[in-house]
Amino acid sequence: MTSTLQGKILIVDDDAGVLSAANLLLKRHFKQVDTEKNPLRIPYWVNSGGYDVILLDMNFTRDLSSGKEGFEWLDKILDLDPSISVVLFTAYGDIEMAVRAIKLGAKDFVLKPWQNEKLIDTLKNALAIAQENKAAKVMLPDNKLMKQTSPLSEHPFIGISEPIQHILNTIERVAITDANILILGENGTGKDLVAKNIHQQSLRKDKPFVAVDLGAISESLFESELFGHVKGAFTDAKEDRIGKFEEADGGTIFLDEIGNISLPMQAKLLTVLQNRNITKVGSNKTKSIDIKLVCATNKSVYKMVADNQFRQDLLYRINTIELQLPPLRERKDDIPLLADYFVHLYAKKYNRPVASLSTAVIKQIQKHQWPGNVRELQHAIERAVILSQTDTLQPEDFKGLRFTTESSNLVETLQLEEMEVLLIKKAMQKHNGNITETARELGLTRASLYRRLEKYGI
Repeated sequence: MTSTLQGKILIVDDDAGVLSAANLLLKRHFKQVDTEKNPLRIPYWVNSGGYDVILLDMNFTRDLSSGKEGFEWLDKILDLDPSISVVLFTAYGDIEMAVRAIKLGAKDFVLKPWQNEKLIDTLKNALAIAQENKAAKVMLPDNKLMKQTSPLSEHPFIGISEPIQHILNTIERVAITDANILILGENGTGKDLVAKNIHQQSLRKDKPFVAVDLGAISESLFESELFGHVKGAFTDAKEDRIGKFEEADGGTIFLDEIGNISLPMQAKLLTVLQNRNITKVGSNKTKSIDIKLVCATNKSVYKMVADNQFRQDLLYRINTIELQLPPLRERKDDIPLLADYFVHLYAKKYNRPVASLSTAVIKQIQKHQWPGNVRELQHAIERAVILSQTDTLQPEDFKGLRFTTESSNLVETLQLEEMEVLLIKKAMQKHNGNITETARELGLTRASLYRRLEKYGI
């Protein structure tokens, strides 16, 4: 009887016959073997599957013989999870291509048609290497597996686009420091997921992660919620209570919607952040706190500073490192991957037969501007999965979602002032809200730019 190895294998090939034959052979030797025809779904599998080895075809229908696609996907897989062993196979292989694949990080190279024993031995060796890599990574604080997903996150952080890879690379560099981090971005762009990712890659990952929605805290309860109170401090204070800062001691505190708090609340917060100690309401004793600070807002804090709505000294305190999350309309390469992830998530949740999106739907969702960003896409896919009567989502499943495109928006709003607003917003996003750099690119003085920001409410 053949012994089964404790390994997870993913086979990616656009030939259904190859997938079937390889699956039949390998499932007798490995604990789990999955197959995939569409290479665009590779990030989904990597983020959610925990695979040890990926057996990857080098040539898909877009590129039948050069191996270019295989090399591209090899590079993306190793970016997502460098501990995975990738074995490439092709019907057009030669020594030069094999050597290049090894240099780029592949563990081995198999020619089709393969010899069964040779393929099994190759994958066993690749599995052993992968398991050694994963064991070694447990000891490292900067675990790259956390780049895309974390047990704190409700959903994995999915993205292969250049803007998202830049964000992930920055997180990897700064998370292990105790630098204060400010996350900027529109509603629905995933600021909370980024905060959780930062914590999971930090040296504090085994300590508390405490998220606080500052926009939901009234001014009267601000100090009590954040700093705690002692029994009898006010009418309803029937017992001592620790605040969010003390709860996060030793770990990370995530202050979401920091742009929503008033100037008096900002002053109290600044004092705590400067001194790194808190005083509970009703007490004269101070307590030192040791926290990693991550803040987020969808507001233009630089404009708020100019309008005297946000303290400049507080801004300097919270944004040692600044991350600007791109809106979904600027990361269109990620839209099919995100949509595919949500399709499978909600098909499983609601026990629906939906397994994919039609080509027409993919084209539509990539053209749509998604003003609500990833959150809007998530809700649209959830609704479509529930209503769909087939295994493939079609345009009619998205009734109620008015698809819009950039070009259609421009035709409807082709007025000088509105075009100026678009230019200013794009320049602000490009320079991460830096007023000086934005003004220089637009050929304006800082004062002129401030006037336009106030005029248009940007």
